[in-house]
Amino acid sequence: QTLRAAGHSAYVVGGCVRDSLLGRVPGDWDIATSALPQEVKEIFPKTIDTGITHGTVTVRMDGQSFEVTTSRLDGEYEDSRHPKQVTFTDSIRDDLARRDFTVNAMAYSPVRGLRDDFGGREDLRNGVLRCVGDPGERFREDALRILRALRFAARFGLTIEEKTAAALRENRELLRNISPERIFSELKGILCARGAGEMLLAFPEVFFVILPELAPMRGFDTRRPQNHCWDVWGHTAHAVDAIAPESVLRLTMLFHDSGKPETFRYDAQARFGRFPGHPAVSARIADAALR
Repeated sequence: QTLRAAGHSAYVVGGCVRDSLLGRVPGDWDIATSALPQEVKEIFPKTIDTGITHGTVTVRMDGQSFEVTTSRLDGEYEDSRHPKQVTFTDSIRDDLARRDFTVNAMAYSPVRGLRDDFGGREDLRNGVLRCVGDPGERFREDALRILRALRFAARFGLTIEEKTAAALRENRELLRNISPERIFSELKGILCARGAGEMLLAFPEVFFVILPELAPMRGFDTRRPQNHCWDVWGHTAHAVDAIAPESVLRLTMLFHDSGKPETFRYDAQARFGRFPGHPAVSARIADAALR
């Protein structure tokens, strides 16, 4: 209301709109506006310069923080993460068009109602996660979106649309350009979601880019049919789902059998596999990978 009273457009955008449509209480509220950062700072008495170069000012009001960002167009991306430059615009549609997934590319204004130019509401109803525009281009712009796709799908029980899934796999090597801190944050988000095991089984090649230490688990037969009906990776995915959704516990399940391929010994007389010392080897692999 304050932004509109000053002659600017203003919409809540992104995740808070998605969560509201799902009947969830949003964790935070992001606002897109036609006001430039300096104009936002002049309108509100308490602001923080959190991302001025990209048009973002944090407004403090009633003990809460609100990220207020000027609607923008992104320029060329040079590092698989950040645009070289941004161009401010007064078009909310242009701003939504640069976003990652249709379910995150909706805006709402009490005056103008819901802006859903890319079918996000229908995708949400149908349980589909789909990129805005060309999925390959979206992932090449920002490779972290690959893990974000898995996190959103796991968290909200969404099916990743076919072209989006194909582009996700095709561009997975770009994750090597992303900082470990960002990757670890997304990994924990995936693992602690209700659909973690499903993502591990559906997109193993993506996880092996960020954790190559786990790749030998896929397709590895323990030769213990009386104990296991899956390979080590399948057992791991189900074990992750079976424990409480806390990051330390789920990371423990992710790595707990990582030492089995290295320690495998086949007992021909007993006709089953043995893994002497595999807990210690798993601990070593986990320690190195997580560091």
